[in-house]
Amino acid sequence: MTQTLLHRRLVVAAALGVFALPLAAQTPSYPSKAVRVVVPFGAGGVGDLTARAVSAELAKRLGQPFVIENRPGAGGVVAAETVAKAEPDGHTVFLMSNGTAVTAGLFKSLPYDTLKDFTPVSTLGNFDIGVLVPADSPHKTLGELLAWARANPGKLNIGSINIGSTQHLAAELFKSTAALQAQVVPFNGTPALVTALRGKQVDVAVEILGPVMPQITGNAVRALAVTGTRRSPLLPAVPTAEEGGIKGFVASSWNAFAVPSKTPREVVQRLHEAIAAVLAMPELQKRLRDMNVEPDPATPQETAALLASDIRRWSDVIDKAGIPRQ
Repeated sequence: MTQTLLHRRLVVAAALGVFALPLAAQTPSYPSKAVRVVVPFGAGGVGDLTARAVSAELAKRLGQPFVIENRPGAGGVVAAETVAKAEPDGHTVFLMSNGTAVTAGLFKSLPYDTLKDFTPVSTLGNFDIGVLVPADSPHKTLGELLAWARANPGKLNIGSINIGSTQHLAAELFKSTAALQAQVVPFNGTPALVTALRGKQVDVAVEILGPVMPQITGNAVRALAVTGTRRSPLLPAVPTAEEGGIKGFVASSWNAFAVPSKTPREVVQRLHEAIAAVLAMPELQKRLRDMNVEPDPATPQETAALLASDIRRWSDVIDKAGIPRQ
């Protein structure tokens, strides 16, 4: 090809826009409109408040509104299905949680595949679960409680909230990991559980720390242990369950943002980077910690691995506890 002919073709190609810009410039800017954040909980709970706090900062950073849509009920199935079937362009986001993993093991069938129909973007934070006793309980440590339970098989009553909840399954995991002969007694919500614990209807309770912190700081109940991999910043003097003598008993609650599985990789990456950036902001970190949520961003790959691991873990707990599939 002559130099002149090549030059002419270059001019024509440029005029017609055939010579593309780099990939990033070809990809439509994200977000290009309001982002819908579908939350599987009612307004005012920890998950909802976390989603709102993070979304407010994402809106500022990315230049588009992030609109919360609360769709509670059915174990989060309705909210998850809404996102799974949404346009995979990053403009519909799901507040995923460990409850999503529980649901995958608790239901016989779902209108979506939890592992295949979502792309996790990043975890947002985690919140600890506590092993609690009444303030005047004779058991001053987790070790003392375990010793009493083993010396009195079948007498220990472990309280939790609703069957199939993370707290209920954590209570079942507590029982099985510690090899205790005990009963797990579910109650309809945290207030009923706290009332039962303070009234000695149950010997010990397993509950997320956030809702019961006023009871702990008010010396109405006492925390013997937390069930995360490390001590809670809220209760640094309280040991983990593993430190207290139950090896392998690790259970914590977490939440994350996810999008439909066919969302373009560059959109997932942009949203992930924005989440990591806002979770590094001291003011947002303080706001989350004030809600008893520890900011904890992760890569999409790490978040996907966490989801898969929790599905296996909680499915096993459900099977061992003999909880019927719904």
